[in-house]
Amino acid sequence: MKDKPLYEVRKISNLKDMIEQSAKLYADKAAFLVKPKTGGDYVPVSFKKFKEDIDVLGTALLSLELKGKKIALIGENRYEWATSYLAVCNGTGIIVPLDKELPQNEIENCLLRSHADAIIFSGGVSSNIENSLKNITSCKYFINMDIEEDTDGQLSYGRLMQKGKELLAQGGREYLDAVIDNEAMDILLFTSGTTDKSKAVMLSHRNIAENLMAMCSMLYIDDKDVFLSVLPMHHTYECTCGFLCQMYRGCTVAFCEGLRHIVKNLRESGCTVMNGVPLVFESIHKQLMNQVAKKPGGPGKLKLGIRLSKIAGVFGADIRRKLFAEIHDALGGHLRLFISGAAAIDPMVSKGFREIGIKLVQGYGLTECAPIVGLNRDCWFKDDAAGLPLPGLQVVINKPNSEGIGEIKVKGPSVMLGYYENKEATDASIRDGWFYTGDMGFMDSDGFIHITGRKKNVIVTKNGKNVYPEEIETLLNRSDYIKESLVYGTEGKDDVVVCAQIVPDREKIDEDVKNGVIGQADVNAIIGSEVKRINRELVTYKYVKEFTLRDNEFEKTTTKKIKRYQELA
Repeated sequence: MKDKPLYEVRKISNLKDMIEQSAKLYADKAAFLVKPKTGGDYVPVSFKKFKEDIDVLGTALLSLELKGKKIALIGENRYEWATSYLAVCNGTGIIVPLDKELPQNEIENCLLRSHADAIIFSGGVSSNIENSLKNITSCKYFINMDIEEDTDGQLSYGRLMQKGKELLAQGGREYLDAVIDNEAMDILLFTSGTTDKSKAVMLSHRNIAENLMAMCSMLYIDDKDVFLSVLPMHHTYECTCGFLCQMYRGCTVAFCEGLRHIVKNLRESGCTVMNGVPLVFESIHKQLMNQVAKKPGGPGKLKLGIRLSKIAGVFGADIRRKLFAEIHDALGGHLRLFISGAAAIDPMVSKGFREIGIKLVQGYGLTECAPIVGLNRDCWFKDDAAGLPLPGLQVVINKPNSEGIGEIKVKGPSVMLGYYENKEATDASIRDGWFYTGDMGFMDSDGFIHITGRKKNVIVTKNGKNVYPEEIETLLNRSDYIKESLVYGTEGKDDVVVCAQIVPDREKIDEDVKNGVIGQADVNAIIGSEVKRINRELVTYKYVKEFTLRDNEFEKTTTKKIKRYQELA
């Protein structure tokens, strides 16, 4: 389906324009499915109601003299978070989403660095915020989503909403009539800092709007789709692709109650599409395959079903949902598409899901690009590729080597304005109108982007060969006996030595020893055997020569990427 035209999308100039259009087009349709009580039933909130609540909150925030000010937002994925985000950037000021997992000192650091004048937060993070009240004197307002009355220097979100309703009833139109400058900074996002200290990325309405239109022209998403929101909304991937995209296309967002509840929430919400990171999808796939393996003749039946479905496919019939109905039912029965981002996914996982009738495509992006740069289409994709460049974006490999690998650079309307109060970092990454991503990769003859690794992570041997740790980690992590790994280089006597820290899956090892799948052996010997097997798939200079085992998993960002610089410090 290489020549299939892009999907038609409606034009939006900014996020205020987007939500106004959607509120008219999808008025009574559910924009969100929320759970007023933990473990209770999902309750719908319409697009019309969402737009009204945005206007109410925006009006109330302006009454606090916050016009043009920076307002931080921190909390779990919930309806009030979504309302606050758009209420701020659609006519109040500049929204500064923060990671709820940050410790108190880092929250304070972000508030100080962003010069936030107010913060809207949930009860779940209130202890950290309350401890910061005395330290952050620049913040005038602390707005708590979960208190009923104003108290102890905190404003009640509910009371503020009531105030906004009263002001609108009295004819207040300052917020309703606010004009958006599409090119100005209205969103300030802190990067996750996997390789260095986090930077504050300045984005405009135009950056996001252009990214939304381009992204939705490549993947078919419509108002019949229900998305389960699993990733943290403060992160640009989930915010643009798991919240704003759905508001644009008239979809419904159901909030997940937590990673342990994904499967339950998939069933309850009637979810059709889910965004995630590789760790989430790889975990789901592994669980499904383990369940198949435990059933008498399960693996054989699965292989036979896959063969039969391929034969039927030759004749134009798709029988995968019927053949694998039990697996589909376990995931809610409505899933049609998984979208993976934030890191490269193992192609075997994408292929595995597709064989049972659930398409999985991956994309590539960065906070600095609002965020999507490349995306596999639902009608044209490659499991080992990050995707095709988005329409309107130029993607070029800078100074490719003999293998065609070089740093990926990007130019186009969704590239950031720069790093906030950091001219040095901005000048280093944006040169001659091009944003230098820091990612190494190549483009194939079909125009697909392939990522080989981060520029900062590349291990260079003394004869100039490049070793990309991420490539080796993918192979190591495919082992049933390895949970996760971190590959790095150290100076050896004659050359750089490729090393790995490995977290073994002790539970799986114990299970296979007990069932006689593997002979009795210590964990070190089993992992050593796996490393040798994987080395045989690599050229000699990429061999993992040394490895160490660890019991604790690596520290990760909220999108489950290992904090390499911290682990290797």
